[in-house]
Amino acid sequence: MALELEGTLVKVQPEQTGSGKNGQWVKQEFVVETQEQYPKKACFSAWGDRTNDLKQFALGDKLKVTFSVESREYNDRWYTDLRAYRIELASEVTNTPTPSYQAPAQRPATPKASSVDLPSFSEDEDLPF
Repeated sequence: MALELEGTLVKVQPEQTGSGKNGQWVKQEFVVETQEQYPKKACFSAWGDRTNDLKQFALGDKLKVTFSVESREYNDRWYTDLRAYRIELASEVTNTPTPSYQAPAQRPATPKASSVDLPSFSEDEDLPF
């Protein structure tokens, strides 16, 4: 499942390194803030070679991050990780345009039925039902 988020790079954490059963690993976290009416911040993690991709961007750059969501359990608590696997500059084409008001289209005039005679009622009369 691939998800995408566009926003401004607001923070880059220091690289973390270590070794595990599969060898050496490197990880770097970064925060992107969305450009909505109520902006939201999301912290992503870049692993391995993706940490080098992150070095080419500066704070304030508009990014498009493609990521996957992974959760794991530890001691009856759940931890969720947003793993970025593609980080690129957001192009101007992909920005959503601001909605503009358009007048509703004119409805075609409906022809009047002249051959049907409808009963007429005065306000003093009771309705037939």
